[in-house]
Amino acid sequence: MAEEEHPKKPEEPQPEPEPEPKNPATEPEPEPESKPEAPKDVEVETIVPGPVEEVKPAEDLKAVSVIEKSAEEIKPDGGLDRDAVLARVATEKRLSLIKAWEESEKSKAENKAQKKLSSIGAWENSKKAQLEAELKKIEEELERKKAECVEKMRNKVALVRKAAEEKRASVETKRGEEILKAEEIAAKYRATGTAPKKSLIFF
Repeated sequence: MAEEEHPKKPEEPQPEPEPEPKNPATEPEPEPESKPEAPKDVEVETIVPGPVEEVKPAEDLKAVSVIEKSAEEIKPDGGLDRDAVLARVATEKRLSLIKAWEESEKSKAENKAQKKLSSIGAWENSKKAQLEAELKKIEEELERKKAECVEKMRNKVALVRKAAEEKRASVETKRGEEILKAEEIAAKYRATGTAPKKSLIFF
């Protein structure tokens, strides 16, 4: 006899247990999420930015000029224009020659000016030395002439003094003679008892 199947009762849902409060001290920290690893066969290149240099306006213009020249030298098909490259090389060579010629001319002008200035300085020193020698010679000549003039004047003074002394001596001699003569005549008048014929003038 077949067993009678009894209909199964649906299971009643059991109440879920309440979650226990987590202790933060005992709770393990969540592990960091692992990042997907890069494939080993692919090299990751890191670009380190270099220091930013301040470009001057003149350098900007040169850079732009180089870029423009490079753009002009590239053909539409991507190759280099040989004529443009040769023209640029010729232009740079010409500018280099012009620059070298300019520097050479400037150096020549500087050296020439320095030689002329040195020559002028030597000429000035020579002329000054010559004039100073002439001035010294003139001063010596003047001193010599001055000494001669002083000597001449001193000699003249001495001559005048001598002449004056001679004249004084002559006067003194004549006075003595006249006094002696007067005394002799007076003694004669006294001896003879006569008087002089000339009248005496009393002042």
